Amino acid sequence: MMQVDFRIPVNPVIQPPPLVEEVLDADERDALKARIKALMRAQDAVLVAHYYTSADLQDLAEETGGCVSDSLEMARFGHAHPARTLIVAGVRFMGETAKILNPEKRVLMPDLAAECSLDLACPADAFAAWCDAHPDRLSVVYANTSAAVKARADWVVTSGIAARIVKYLHRQGHKLLWAPDRHLGEYVARVTGADMILWPGACVVHEAFKARALAALRAEHPQAAVLVHPESPQDVIAQADVVGSTTQLIEAARTLPNREFIVATDRGIFHKMLAAAPGKTFIEAPTAGEGATCVSCAHCPWMAMNGLRKLLHVLESGANEIHIDEPVRVRAQRSIERMLEFAAAEKAGRIQLGD
Repeated sequence: MMQVDFRIPVNPVIQPPPLVEEVLDADERDALKARIKALMRAQDAVLVAHYYTSADLQDLAEETGGCVSDSLEMARFGHAHPARTLIVAGVRFMGETAKILNPEKRVLMPDLAAECSLDLACPADAFAAWCDAHPDRLSVVYANTSAAVKARADWVVTSGIAARIVKYLHRQGHKLLWAPDRHLGEYVARVTGADMILWPGACVVHEAFKARALAALRAEHPQAAVLVHPESPQDVIAQADVVGSTTQLIEAARTLPNREFIVATDRGIFHKMLAAAPGKTFIEAPTAGEGATCVSCAHCPWMAMNGLRKLLHVLESGANEIHIDEPVRVRAQRSIERMLEFAAAEKAGRIQLGD
C-alpha cells in the first residue's frame, strides 16, 4: 500500500534562483586554481564535490586529492581523510551531512544559499508534526533533508540503498512514513511492496523530465540505453533500462555495451560519465512538453551557485562555515549511522535480503 499525503502543508511554491553558471577564461581559471591550491595546503583543507557541480570544481577536487561523488560518500570521504578542513561543493544539506559525521572538523561551503528543493519542501516543524500524527509508523527520510529533519527521523537513506533498507523494514513488519521525494518514494514502494505514506515533495530538476518527449527521443535513438534517477516521475522511470543513484548510473554508463545513452538526471553528471566511458555519447533526457518552459533544464540552479571564485573567497575569508547545534547533530548522526550499520551488515552477510 502506498499513498501520497497531499494534506501536508508543504512550503509555498518554491522558486528556484536563475540558473547562472560561472564562466572563466583559461587565464583566470588557472590563476584561481593556483591560489586555491596554495590556500588549501596552508589550511590543511580537502575539497569534496558532488557530481552535479561544475567540471572546474570536479577537476580541482581530484587534482588536490579530494573526492567527487554522491552526498554520502562525500561525507564518508571527509571523515576518513586527515584534513582538518572540509570544503563541500554542493548544496547545503551536503555540508550539513559532512558536519554531522565530522563534528571535529571545520566544514566550509562556497555558498550557503545553495539550497535543495527537496530540503526546502520539508520544513522540520511540519515533518515532526506529521511523524507525531502517525506514531505507529517508522519515519524514513532521504538524504536531501536538513539536519533537523534527519534528527527527527528514524532512518536516513540515499537513493542507492533506499529500496534495500525499506525492504528490510517491510520484512520486519514495519509501516513507514517517507519524506520528502514522492517520486523516489513511489518507486521504492513499488519495488518493495512496503506500506508507505509519502510526503508530497519533488526535485525541481528531475520532476521536469517528460515521458512523451522521452519516448520520442528514444525513437530517434533506438540503440541508446536510458539511464534514469529514481527522483524522476514514474512514467519516465518506466522507460528506463537502468534506474539508480548517481554512482550507479555512472557505473552503468561505463559497463553497458551501448554507445549512446539518454540520461535523466542533472547534466552535471556528464563530466564524470565522459571520463568513465570515453568515446560514448550522452544525451540529456528532454524536459520539453506540456507545462515545460525550456527544451532541457536539466541542471540544478543551486548547484550552479558553486564556483572557483566563491571557493577562493571562503578560503581567504573563512566565511560560510557550517554550524549545527550539538543535540540536533547527535540525533541526526544516529539516524545516518543506522543506514551505515545496515550497509556494513549487508556487506558482511549478516543481513541477507535475497531477490
